[in-house]
Amino acid sequence: MAKPSDSHWYSDVEDPIMVDDAESAQWDEEVDVAVVGFGGAGACAAMEASDNGAKVMVVDRFTGGGTTKISGGVVYAGGGTSPQKSAGVSDTPEEMYKYLSMETKGVVEDGTLRKFCDESVENLQWLEKKGVQFEGSLCPHKTSYPIGKYCLYYSGNEGIGEYSKKARPAPRGHIPREKKGRKAFPGSSFYEPLEKATIRQGVLPRLQSNVRRLITNKEGAVVGLELLEIPPKSIWRRLHRVLGFLATYLHKFSPGFALRFRRWVTQIEKKRARSRRVRARRGVILSAGGFVMNRKMLTHYAPKYAKGGLPLGSTGDDGSGIRLGESVGAATGKMDRASAWRFINPPMAWAQGIVVNTQGERFCNESVYGALLGERMCEDHGGKGILVIDKVLFRRALRQMAPWKVMYFQLLPAALSMFFAARKARTIEDLARICKIPGEKLLATVDAYNAIATGHTPDPFGKSKDFYQPLRVPPYYAMDVSLGAKLFVCAKLTFGGLVLDERTGQVKGEDGSVIPGLYAAGRTAMGIPSNSYVSGLSIADCVFSGRRAGRHAATGSE
Repeated sequence: MAKPSDSHWYSDVEDPIMVDDAESAQWDEEVDVAVVGFGGAGACAAMEASDNGAKVMVVDRFTGGGTTKISGGVVYAGGGTSPQKSAGVSDTPEEMYKYLSMETKGVVEDGTLRKFCDESVENLQWLEKKGVQFEGSLCPHKTSYPIGKYCLYYSGNEGIGEYSKKARPAPRGHIPREKKGRKAFPGSSFYEPLEKATIRQGVLPRLQSNVRRLITNKEGAVVGLELLEIPPKSIWRRLHRVLGFLATYLHKFSPGFALRFRRWVTQIEKKRARSRRVRARRGVILSAGGFVMNRKMLTHYAPKYAKGGLPLGSTGDDGSGIRLGESVGAATGKMDRASAWRFINPPMAWAQGIVVNTQGERFCNESVYGALLGERMCEDHGGKGILVIDKVLFRRALRQMAPWKVMYFQLLPAALSMFFAARKARTIEDLARICKIPGEKLLATVDAYNAIATGHTPDPFGKSKDFYQPLRVPPYYAMDVSLGAKLFVCAKLTFGGLVLDERTGQVKGEDGSVIPGLYAAGRTAMGIPSNSYVSGLSIADCVFSGRRAGRHAATGSE
């Protein structure tokens, strides 16, 4: 646990305000439940608390949406959802549980994971009641993200040998349907209906308001918060909104340029915001995202993922939610865990090649889900990886990269890498020399892979037959797929967060007891996705953990 006085605090969050008696203290506003962060988890928490009779306020530093709104919008759901049934997919909560047990590896209690799987169908139905629309158009092939006409796909490692042997595979990646066509950020199709439903239910929004301090009583219970609000109808509020928008949406094109906008946003908040104290009679829920946008925090806690890559998140993912919890004594976990998304399919031809380390050795099944490939690369091989293919696969990849076959965010980096960053040579030895890796090692690796691809020897990494292709036709190509690759950018996000009572969503202190009045949900907390990443698992956990926290804060019951 860190404290505001620590040299590695790296946050504007301050020590809490203590009041002798919440009843006699002066407040600008009073509600039953205050939610900090109006993204996917915050919206679900606010609506669930409201559904259970609480007067709710949701506070957001910007205009809402967070990372959820700019994401792919995938919801990991299974056990027999309506889209699965309409697509003719057979699935059960037990099979979903068996698969996720292999991904989560005990990061949450067994009962929590079972509850997550058992409630998956109901949670998807709840989302549909709130206005999010799904359908069962099943993508027929393995991909990191399907093109617009498909809304159901295999979003993890379900079909990979070591997983499929233990759990019956089923597609569980549910993408919200958009009537007017897929938006640039499909997450909008998930978030915007929830945003409208939240406001329609009477939840009080306090936007462009930054929370830097919690308020506690003498016993240490959280009884409210202090927010710094940009004055409504002021020029500073409009400027803050524009700069916040640019900081988030320009980030994926130019992180350095976007950083300037984030600094200007912070300056406006410090100079122009006005303080308001809000009492939360039943609890404060922290749902302000992770800390991937805070480079100093990332370097301190997860150094293997700090150098290179594109932080996947919004400007608000600066660790403030986690720091707010720590400021009142909360415990944290898995802060050293992160995810690097090294997707090499599409084009599928890339996954039929090999990925080697700087010693010219394969280290993973190339057809696995991109987050697993990235994890092996970063955890065990210094974040370095080189993709090797031959002329046959190069041409096959070009055919698979037609705009109507892949999404724009898949096409652009792949095309840039193939046309402007690929290294080419007539022999494997020459390719190794150009890449500065041992020639004998790489040649031995290619020879061994060719023997596997032609059925002469088994693959120690368990790659399926559909992804085998001998590398025999020159020229040979090598592309940098490392965390720090310049053109083929690798996205990354953080896993760590506040430790919870998994029955209620209450935040725990260092001694293991709960901190009265304090809850957390989504990326601010440890949860289902805190060990490894599967597309849609983060948003699904936002729904699960957000509803859990909102329900208990409003009613005191699980």
